[in-house]
Amino acid sequence: MNCAVSGGADSLALVVLAVSAGCVATAIHVDHGLRTGSASEADAVRDAATRFGAQFESRTARVDPGGDLEARARRARYDVLPAGVLTGHTMDDQAETVLLNMIRGTGLHGIGAMRPSARKPLLAIRRAETAALCVALGLEPLVDPSNTDPTFRRNRVRHEVLPLLSDVAERDVVPILARTAALARGATDHLDELAMGIDPTDAGGLADSPPVLAALAIRTWLRAVAPDLHPPDAATIARVRRVAAGGAVATEVGGGWEVRRHAGRLLLRQV
Repeated sequence: MNCAVSGGADSLALVVLAVSAGCVATAIHVDHGLRTGSASEADAVRDAATRFGAQFESRTARVDPGGDLEARARRARYDVLPAGVLTGHTMDDQAETVLLNMIRGTGLHGIGAMRPSARKPLLAIRRAETAALCVALGLEPLVDPSNTDPTFRRNRVRHEVLPLLSDVAERDVVPILARTAALARGATDHLDELAMGIDPTDAGGLADSPPVLAALAIRTWLRAVAPDLHPPDAATIARVRRVAAGGAVATEVGGGWEVRRHAGRLLLRQV
């Protein structure tokens, strides 16, 4: 069982709990080379893994400083991690993701945030609980300075937005947001199942379908045929539906692709 371990409290708790559950665990640390002395962090993860009987691997994913650093570092990290690696995402991460997706203008699927799975076994656990476990075991988690850098939007949501919302609500909003995500996933799962009955290439059938189901069918179709295509926004979906209804002959959908109507069918092709 491979565990992504940065050395923070969440990922340390992940590997400790994996071993405690009887799993043969390997702690995999990824060095992005962004901080002076970052290579020494691998030694701390190795020591913790050895102490609890886990195996250890160190990998390198160099990322140059610059714009969109957080996203680029995440992509580089997953590029070198093995498929199916376990991560230490907690309920607090889930709440942050819900809010981040909302302020980006997401739909119902984005509100569903991260889907619980075997790859995210701590998603029902609070960040405070992983920190408490480390204290109880005498582990000293590594502190990543970038986790307090307000340049990154997630940090502002974590340190400013969530505390403010909890203060306004006079209660901890993290479980509320996590529950909202679960309700959204339940709704989207049902809608996705209904949308599977729609043929997105049948212009007439698509035009006559309920808008929410038509939008889901279009998104699934575009991503299946052109997986590198950026997820279509509401405006793109509206244009495709207009083509289906006969209001236009074709429309661009991004990435050099267009949807064109011909003989009652919709064709997705590169232009």
